[in-house]
Amino acid sequence: MNREDFDYSSILIQDIMTRILITVNSTTTALQIAKMMDQSGIGAIFVKENDHPVGVVTDRDFAIRVAANNLPFDTPAEKIMSSPLVTINHNESISAAAERMTSKKIRKLAVTENGKIVGIVTATDLVTQLAK
Repeated sequence: MNREDFDYSSILIQDIMTRILITVNSTTTALQIAKMMDQSGIGAIFVKENDHPVGVVTDRDFAIRVAANNLPFDTPAEKIMSSPLVTINHNESISAAAERMTSKKIRKLAVTENGKIVGIVTATDLVTQLAK
């Protein structure tokens, strides 16, 4: 069997997602978020209000919202986050994730299970899986 014969719809999100999530509240500053991303080696941090996820700040959000608009580093997360969250269920296929990312023009999806965010899947996760 070669790569072209493999059915990528059989690989589920739960098999490749990252389960460790870092969250902040909506008043956390851009600088604080950038430091957290740097220290953790990640490209996305979820934003919560009243313990409910309302958005995500990604490395791309910094480029487009902070740097391109010359916003100060004390700008709160609520001003730079991508919202609403785009999600995918943990038991959907990686093909479904690729389609959703393509249609929404995004690189990260929040993963849900029973309506709760349990992880994140990124375009890099998909590419890594396809390269196996």
